[in-house]
Amino acid sequence: MNPLIEKALARPYNLEHDELAALLSLDDPTELFDAAYRLKCRYVGKSVSLRGLVELGNNCAKNCFYCGIRRENRNVSRYHLSEEDVIRMAHWSFLQNYGSVVLQSGELESEENTEYIERILKGIRSFGGDRFGITLCLGEQTEEVYRRWHDAGAHRYLLRIESSVPELYARLHPADHSYARRVECLKILKKLGYQTGSGVMIGLPEQTIDHLARDIAFFHEMDLDMIGMGPYIPHRDTPLGKEIECTPEYAARQLDLGLKMIAVTRLYLHDVNIAATTALQALDGRGRERGILAGANVMMPNVTDTEYRKQYQLYANKPCLDENSAKCRNCLNRRIVSIGETINWGQRGDSPHYRQNRKNR
Repeated sequence: MNPLIEKALARPYNLEHDELAALLSLDDPTELFDAAYRLKCRYVGKSVSLRGLVELGNNCAKNCFYCGIRRENRNVSRYHLSEEDVIRMAHWSFLQNYGSVVLQSGELESEENTEYIERILKGIRSFGGDRFGITLCLGEQTEEVYRRWHDAGAHRYLLRIESSVPELYARLHPADHSYARRVECLKILKKLGYQTGSGVMIGLPEQTIDHLARDIAFFHEMDLDMIGMGPYIPHRDTPLGKEIECTPEYAARQLDLGLKMIAVTRLYLHDVNIAATTALQALDGRGRERGILAGANVMMPNVTDTEYRKQYQLYANKPCLDENSAKCRNCLNRRIVSIGETINWGQRGDSPHYRQNRKNR
C-alpha cells in the first residue's frame, strides 16, 4: 500500500500539507479510491443517505462571477416557490422515506425572507417531527436569523466557502463580497449547534493543487460535520465561464480531480458526511456512483417540480432537469444497488462526526 494512504488510514488528520497535495496528484488513483471507500464503509457502512433537494427560488442578491443565477444574469427567468409548494415537495420526500430534505435558494437577507423560511420549517416539522432531517442552504445571514431558523426546526446548514484561499476567493467574487464574513457565518452556525457543512469548487481557473490541499485543511480547522463540493463546470452567462469550453477532455480532468478531492477529504477527516453532488453526474453519467465509490456517502436527488428546474442552473448541463421526482427515486435506487450499496430509507443520516462531538461534550 502507498505509505501515505496507510498513514491516513491510521487516524484522522494524520497528513501534512505536502502529503495531501501528493495524494491529490496521483496519476493512478485506484488505490486511493479503494482506501477511501473502505474508510467510508467503516463509519457508515455500505449505505447512502438521501436528501430530497427543494430549490425554493433563484432570486439572489449576490453577483458571484461563476454562478448562473448571479444577480446580473439577465438571461435567467426568476421564480419563487410558494410556502405551500415547498411544504408539499418536502412532504413528498417524507412519504418516499428519504429521511431528510435540503432547502436551497439564492442568497437573500430580509425580514420577509426570514419569516418565509420560518413558516416553511414549522410546516415541515408539523408532519416530520424530529425524525425528518432539514438542511438549509440559504447563504450568509445574521446570527439572529440563523438562531430563528434553528429554533423553527432546521438542524443542518451548508454554507460553501467555494475557496478557502482568500486570494482565490477574491478573484471569484466582486469587491463587496467578504471572505471574512463567510468564515464568521460558519463559526456562528457551529456555535448555534447546527450540523455545519461547507465545500469548494474543484478545478477553478488559477486554482492549484496547493489550494485544494489548503481547502481540505480548512475543513478540519473549521471542525466541519459535512462536506458538499464538486467540480467547477463553466456557465456561459457568467464572467468566469464564458470563455471556457467544456470539452470531453476538460470534463474528464474535472471529474478525476473531483473524485480525488472526495477520496483525500475522506482519508483526512474520516467521519464526516460527504456528498456525491450532481456536478459529478453532469460530467459523467455515473459520476455520483463513482463519487460514492471514492468515499462519499450522501446523495441529494432533486424533488423540485420539473417546471422550475431549468431556471435553477448554477452551472451548465445540469442533469435530471426533465425527470420527475418519482422516476428519479426509482432510477437512483437502481443506481445505488448496482454498486453494492443500499439506501438508508427513513433515516436522517446525521454526520458521525457531529454525533461524536456531542458525545464528547
